[in-house]
Amino acid sequence: MSDFTHNFWSIYVAGMSLAGILGCLLLLWLTARKKVVSSSDNTTGHVWDEDLTEMNNPMPRWWMWMFVLTIVFSLGYLVFYPGLGNFAGTLGWTQVNEYQDEMKRGEAEIAPVYARFASMSTAQLAGDAPAMAIGERLFMNNCAQCHGSDAHGSKGFPNLTDGDWLHGGSPEKISETIHNGRVGMMPPMAAAVGTPDEVRNVAHYVLSLSGSPHDSVRASLGKPKFAACAACHGMDGKGNQALGAPNLTDDIWLHGWGEAAIVAMVNDGKTNEMPAQAGKLTEPQLAVLTAYVWGKSNKPEVAR
Repeated sequence: MSDFTHNFWSIYVAGMSLAGILGCLLLLWLTARKKVVSSSDNTTGHVWDEDLTEMNNPMPRWWMWMFVLTIVFSLGYLVFYPGLGNFAGTLGWTQVNEYQDEMKRGEAEIAPVYARFASMSTAQLAGDAPAMAIGERLFMNNCAQCHGSDAHGSKGFPNLTDGDWLHGGSPEKISETIHNGRVGMMPPMAAAVGTPDEVRNVAHYVLSLSGSPHDSVRASLGKPKFAACAACHGMDGKGNQALGAPNLTDDIWLHGWGEAAIVAMVNDGKTNEMPAQAGKLTEPQLAVLTAYVWGKSNKPEVAR
């Protein structure tokens, strides 16, 4: 990494920038000094199509000055703005500051829209049509890429409409998830369970918890080995929202259903991450988005 942060690269970039500008200036000067010997009729002697000749007229002065002004502008730009390696420019302009200023202006413009929602609860927001229209747009721009435009999710991405919540479905827990994100991790458990055949037995026991098709003999053999899983999922397999451990009894399968999928999960484990939205959206936007997600699996209060 030091190869990319070493001061050499700053000097290199600055040198290349200046060399390019000075090279253009040198080329312009040499071109202006070069004199082409013309014939008596003021042509270069080049003839095309028998009678099409090239005149030996000098480049217009205004054209030459345009090149000079371009070079002067380039040098001036590098004095005021970043462009010479680590030199930040005398104006102190940065893309980050520009972005932050634009975001502040945007937040100020939309503040009156969200002011109406400030005193409303999550349930009230979920029943307010204007708020949910905004919530839908926020969801489409920030959440639909993973959870789908209908919020039904897909393999590896939770369905937000079925009431099955890994970390809790209360407004407070949904807000916490949206604000801070989540990192769900199940470690590989094959070593704790036993042999590959015993892992298959546990898989069938897990299938039996939700009434899914399974081998009853393998399920009965796998039940004692499920003790290794009970620390997170509980002895009854109903999960633990404090840990984000899913309920194994409700026939909802986030990462795939069946013996092969469960065996792979036990053998390899799984890490899933939802990114935090707190630094991306404002607090009023997060409140509306929370209400929109909550309303997907709950009955909102009708706005009066």
